[in-house]
Amino acid sequence: MTEKTYGGSVPYGVKSIPTSTNSAKPISPTQKKENLEEQDSANLNIQKLKQAGEIAKKVKEFAREIIKPGVPLLEIANKIDAKIEELGGKSAFPVNLSINEIAAHSTPSFNDTELAHGLLKVDIGVHVDGYVADTAFSLDLENSEENKKLIEAAEAGLKAAIEKTHYHAELQEIGKAIENAIKSKGFQPIINLSGHSINQYDLHSGITIPNYNNFQTYKIEEGTYAIEPFATSGHGRVRDGRPSGIYHLENEVQVRDSFAREVLTYIKEEFSTLPFCSRWLVKKFGSRALIALKRLEEAHILHHYPQLIEIDRKPVAQAEHTIVITRDEKIVTT
Repeated sequence: MTEKTYGGSVPYGVKSIPTSTNSAKPISPTQKKENLEEQDSANLNIQKLKQAGEIAKKVKEFAREIIKPGVPLLEIANKIDAKIEELGGKSAFPVNLSINEIAAHSTPSFNDTELAHGLLKVDIGVHVDGYVADTAFSLDLENSEENKKLIEAAEAGLKAAIEKTHYHAELQEIGKAIENAIKSKGFQPIINLSGHSINQYDLHSGITIPNYNNFQTYKIEEGTYAIEPFATSGHGRVRDGRPSGIYHLENEVQVRDSFAREVLTYIKEEFSTLPFCSRWLVKKFGSRALIALKRLEEAHILHHYPQLIEIDRKPVAQAEHTIVITRDEKIVTT
């Protein structure tokens, strides 16, 4: 799930493990134990990231099988949600099913009637104990040559970025690789959408991975990153559209309404700080959940994501993988 570009700070994803044995000062038994515990913890985290990634891969394959022109988006979303749970994961965010000029942040409402058509972007998130795999692909559902070329451009951008991404790679080099790959296909990258660093239960944890050369020399540290190029035949920027029905918990303050408090308690326990959607709450509480969401949003407890629309209303394609970077290796989990 993408983010608009606002800048960021240093990530703290997968921790580096102290390995030096050349120190003049001997390592105490207590320090050795702490180092081993830290290494065990980091290895366990990577295993959970890989597990989430394996589930996401299978869900992508499943999604490709069930998505056809004319299938209701609500049916697709419900089946993807169920498949994630069947495979032992949880949704890290509501599946984004964004069509044509809608670049991102579009998910069906509980009573949605829209059918799959056009250039459909499918953005899927899976987590295992808060460790996230974020991945996306695009489908041409109208046999359009332009759609097919846009998809090729987005995938070329992703491939180029993965090749450039490693420990201490500069952000500008990754963005430049994406930009060059997409422009070489005759399209524009969307420059105010970006990839992002990911931490446990934190989908957008600080660092943004640009989709163009932004001349930032910040170097990638160890951690988890989603890389997600967007290609368009338009100008290459997005604007906010209508509310998406996707939310995340932003502040924890008191709310007077007792039912709103009940819904808020459920949100904190079930989703923590990960995004969720109105559809899920209506399934749990019925349609009155919509009133509770409105009150929680008005109290600035919840952030409500807008849909993101290409400013020229031109079609957009997306491709995305999640990568774990350590000092020694690069793991594409999805």
